[in-house]
Amino acid sequence: MKRAVKLLASLLVTFVFMWWAFRDTDWATQIASLKAANYAWLVPYCGCLLAIHVFRTLRWGCLLSGLEKVPFRKLNEASGIGFMMLLVLPFRLGEFARPFLIAQRSSIRRSAAMTSVVLERIVDGLTVAAMMRVLLFFVPTETPEIRYVKWGSWVLFGVFGGGLAFLLFGLWQQERTVRLVRATVGRLAPGVAHKVADIVDTFVGAMRQLPERKQIALFFLYTVLYWGVNGAGMALLANAFDCSGAAPGSACQPMTLSFFQAYVVLGVLVVGIMIPAAPGMMGTFQAATKVGLGLFLPATVVNASGLAYANVMWLSQTVQQVVIGLILLSVGHLSFRDIAGKLDDKDGGATAPSA
Repeated sequence: MKRAVKLLASLLVTFVFMWWAFRDTDWATQIASLKAANYAWLVPYCGCLLAIHVFRTLRWGCLLSGLEKVPFRKLNEASGIGFMMLLVLPFRLGEFARPFLIAQRSSIRRSAAMTSVVLERIVDGLTVAAMMRVLLFFVPTETPEIRYVKWGSWVLFGVFGGGLAFLLFGLWQQERTVRLVRATVGRLAPGVAHKVADIVDTFVGAMRQLPERKQIALFFLYTVLYWGVNGAGMALLANAFDCSGAAPGSACQPMTLSFFQAYVVLGVLVVGIMIPAAPGMMGTFQAATKVGLGLFLPATVVNASGLAYANVMWLSQTVQQVVIGLILLSVGHLSFRDIAGKLDDKDGGATAPSA
């Protein structure tokens, strides 16, 4: 029943954002843009997506190296399937898949692996927020969407910066942090206060087993490569919608993105897909891309070629992650339903080793 309610709620979120994204769409022009698109640009873009997968996998291995050096094959299997489940399960429930899968393939506890995922998210959030704050200095301020984008960048800083500050304080004063959690959460929800405090205690304990400096340096290098290739790929894919292959008299609206513009759109997209939505991040993905493109392109282009571009980009990412996940499921003789059903099972992962 709980899963059904979550699914219905996520579908409602998707419906609202899909309606907003496509309410002003010029369908005839968007279809003309799709027909005229040069899909040869999907080849380098898919190459970028594959590189992104490799960088994400390798950098996760760097974080886990403080606990155990996991072979790439096992790491890739857990990552590929985990990324797929993150995409297809609602409300980002798939975040728990990678810790579960790596715990089956190593001696790493699920709770410790979950800590590494949380640290990844914090670093990614702060990286994108910093990138957006720098880039937004050079974005024209006359567009009405700019104030929402700036607000979103501050939300990123607030959420992930606050999370990092809390974890660092816990690392410095672990017992005091646990007592603070018990005291504050206990007033709001006494029944779960001890559970939340135990989770915080577990996370802080796992953080004490950070990798060596070389692995931390590699982690940040892979992070830069991951986001760098991500934005570059978005700029490359936009070339497919320049209408160079349109027939005479076609309604196609040409669009391109510079690398600078692509990284700004990437930042807006990251903020948008933070909103929990239905499987596949439908709706939030298209709406956020529309807002980002609206900073640089006229509405007539955004609602035609811009949304065509957003849909092709969304479909490319979805297919790539699902295909990789399904291949790894098949190779490992694993069941998607079996894994999804065990994500709520906390046995064996309630506590992490502490220093």
